[in-house]
Amino acid sequence: MAPGTSTNIPLKTLKGHDMPVVALGTFEFSFDSDKAKAAIIEAIKIGYRHFDTAVQYGSEGALGEAIAEAVRLGLIGSRADVFITTKQWCTDNHPDRVLSAIKTSLSNLKMDYLDLYLIHWPISIKPGPISYPLKREEVMPLDLKGVWEAMEECQKLGLTRSIGVSNFTTKKLEELLQFATIPPAVNQVEMNPGWQQQKLKEYCTKKGITITAYSPLGGQMNFIIPNAVLTSHVLKEIADAKGKSVAQISLRWILEQGAGIVVKSFNKERLIQNVEIFDWELTKEEHAKISSIPQKKVITTEIMLASEGSLSSVDFSDIDTVET
Repeated sequence: MAPGTSTNIPLKTLKGHDMPVVALGTFEFSFDSDKAKAAIIEAIKIGYRHFDTAVQYGSEGALGEAIAEAVRLGLIGSRADVFITTKQWCTDNHPDRVLSAIKTSLSNLKMDYLDLYLIHWPISIKPGPISYPLKREEVMPLDLKGVWEAMEECQKLGLTRSIGVSNFTTKKLEELLQFATIPPAVNQVEMNPGWQQQKLKEYCTKKGITITAYSPLGGQMNFIIPNAVLTSHVLKEIADAKGKSVAQISLRWILEQGAGIVVKSFNKERLIQNVEIFDWELTKEEHAKISSIPQKKVITTEIMLASEGSLSSVDFSDIDTVET
C-alpha cells in the first residue's frame, strides 16, 4: 500500500513517488517521548501517513518506535505505508559528515531508508554536540556544493528516496541549482497567512520544487512575536462565516497555494480538525482579504544565535532576505 492510500489526505508527486501533503510534526520545546508516541499512534488511526522529524528535535527514536508499534498493532501493514522526513543539523553540514549523519538518523528511527532527507538550515556549525542557541563563534562558511554532492550520494545509495532543503531563500536555491545534478525535491519553510512567501512560492513552482510549510498556524515563538495567524481578525471573520476554525482557514489557504503542510499538535481533536480541510474551498474574495494581512517573518537566524559572541567571515544576508 502506498503512503496515504488509506486516508483522505491528498498526495503530491516527488519525481516518482508520492508524499502525503499533510505531515505531523514532532518538534516540541520540552519533548516527551511517551506523549509523542501516543500522539503518533493516534494520528495513524486518524489517517496521517506522513511524519516529520529532525535529529535536532530529539524525536527520531520516539517516531521510529511508534511506527514499529503501529505495525505490530496492525494499524499499518509495514514501514512502507508511511512517509518519513528527517533533517540534518548544522553541525553535520560538512561534506565528510553527511553520510554518517543520515546513518545516525536511520539508526535512531530503526529504519533502512528515509522518504525525504533535508538540509535543516543553510548554515554550517563547528562539528560537535547539538546545542541551542547556536554559538556565534562556531559558525563556519558552508560548503554547499560539497554538502549537496554528499546528499546526492545518500539518494544514490538508497538511504533516502528524495533529498531537499529547509529554510532556503530564492538566492540560496539559485546557488544550489547551479551545480545540483539532483535538484531538491522539497523546500520546507516558514509559511502561513502572516508570512505568505509569494516570491519564493513562484520561484519554487517554476523550478519544480515543492514547498512544505512549517509554522502553518504562526508557530511556537509567540513569546518573541505575537501570533499573527491565530489572532488575525481577517482570518477570524472568514472562519466565522464558513463555520470553520481560524486554524482550518490558515491550513486551507496553504493547501490552495499548492504547498504541503507540517501541522503540530498532540491533541486528538486538533489532529482531526487539521485534516478536515479537503472538502471545501476559499473564495476569491476570501483570498483577497488574506492577501491584505500584514507580513512578518518570525523564524530568523538572529533568534537562533546566542546574543553574545561575534560572527567572523559569515554573511547571513542571503538567508534572512525578506521575500514577500
